Amino acid sequence: MYQWIAPCHFGLEAVCKKEITDLGYEIVRVEDGKVVFSGGADAACRANLFLRTAERVLLLVGEFTATTFDELFEKTKAIHWEDFIPSDGRFWVAKANSIKSQLFSPSDIQSIMKKAMVERMKKAYHLTWFPETGAAYPLRVSLYKDRVTIGLDTSGESLHKRGYRKMTAKAPITETLAAALLMLTPWNKDRILVDPFCGSGTFPIEAAMMAANMAPGAKRSFLAEHWPGLVPAAAWSSAREEAASLVNTEIETDIQGYDMDAEVIRAARQNARDAGVDKLIHFQQRPVSALSHPKKYGFLIMNPPYGERLEEKEALPELYQTIGERFRALDSWSCYMITSYEDAEKYFGRKADKNRKIYNGMMKTYFYQFLGPKPPRREPREPKNLT
Repeated sequence: MYQWIAPCHFGLEAVCKKEITDLGYEIVRVEDGKVVFSGGADAACRANLFLRTAERVLLLVGEFTATTFDELFEKTKAIHWEDFIPSDGRFWVAKANSIKSQLFSPSDIQSIMKKAMVERMKKAYHLTWFPETGAAYPLRVSLYKDRVTIGLDTSGESLHKRGYRKMTAKAPITETLAAALLMLTPWNKDRILVDPFCGSGTFPIEAAMMAANMAPGAKRSFLAEHWPGLVPAAAWSSAREEAASLVNTEIETDIQGYDMDAEVIRAARQNARDAGVDKLIHFQQRPVSALSHPKKYGFLIMNPPYGERLEEKEALPELYQTIGERFRALDSWSCYMITSYEDAEKYFGRKADKNRKIYNGMMKTYFYQFLGPKPPRREPREPKNLT
């Protein structure tokens, strides 16, 4: 059994925790921006393939307190690196960050830890020089209040890179954030979903992948696939077979994406084709002022312009007013909107029923939730009388 770290967006730890619990793994602890859980080697495979909201999956290899560089060196050196990294492995500290700690220089932390690892592995492997021609073993290190946490990155590229988005629009939302926001809503595959600012199609594509039960990592590779000493190839085969067996694209959905830019809509359609969900989404060139739908009890989800440039900011009051007007014209719908625009509610024309602060990278945004009525429960059908 190992401990694993799943970093995620600040403010969305509970969504990531639920995903991990649903996979059957035990939660060790939840901290700001990450969830720690326990599991065998199979956890590296299944977490990388199935988690929609985690940024990556790290193997926790060491935790200790260090207030001096000497202490950092000695405690790093004491870790059994030979249990994780083979003699030909390429290893380095890919990222170090420090918050409220006495050691605060990322470059110094990186170089000192690399030296300590080399010293440990020299003795373990009886070598004076390491070729580093084998698989990659990048480390990610965080210091918080002098507590050092070291993780081996099993993912490689961030998990938001699903492998389907070749074309992006301006100000795209990441796949992991889009999935997490969808999970904060009561939407399911039997309900209508419309994104009137769909851009490159991230919200509709993530929703369609959920509806079809597609593992988000099924179309990409991971660093730990090249670590047979730690994660057996059979574990990867088993996880990929599990993912393939769950997919069902023979479903009916009402998922729509609109954008006023024809080029962007073309990109969204191509991204949906690459994701394998193009049959489940209807994309259309349409401005938000033309937003309408004949049916009741649908969901709007959107990432509208924030007005980062001054000339865009001047257009925001009218834009958010239009969004509010079109929403009120939809009978019994709910609306979910992520934006950093402080006056969003004012011009939308209604105070949100729920409002959640979420950091989109370094930008503080709000996830406004305007809730409509629940649809009436369907009466169960009477069994046919065969007599």
